[in-house]
Amino acid sequence: MMTASALAQDVIRHKIPDSDFPIAQAVEIPAGKTTVYVSGAVPSVTDEAADKNTVAAYGDTKTQTESVFKSIEATLTRLDLKMSDVVKMQVFLVGDPAKDGKMDFGGFMEGYTQLFGTEAQPNLPARSVVQVAGLANPGFLVEIEVTAVRP
Repeated sequence: MMTASALAQDVIRHKIPDSDFPIAQAVEIPAGKTTVYVSGAVPSVTDEAADKNTVAAYGDTKTQTESVFKSIEATLTRLDLKMSDVVKMQVFLVGDPAKDGKMDFGGFMEGYTQLFGTEAQPNLPARSVVQVAGLANPGFLVEIEVTAVRP
């Protein structure tokens, strides 16, 4: 049986020592917390006139990242959660054809830092970012899945 004090414990986010990089080195989830695993989200169409199987339909990595985070935020809201409740993030980036097939980490970070590590939302998740060969649609450059903890 859980005690009230165990249930009242907060999530602990460990910063990277001597770094201001906006991710947590580790996140501890105390007993009694509910974790919510959110499936990978992909970008929405930003240009209806473009072929839906092209990057032009969804935008560059920054635009797609912003779109994906809007989708994740909407999902979390429906679940009575917020972006500040995210404790783990896995990011899949496809090499951008406009960048010689290399992932646009800078573009991703431009979208990411609008929502994480800000004065308004300082809670940082543990995070991985990897380049993948492709996603479900050839126009997708970004897919993100998150794990959140119910406060």
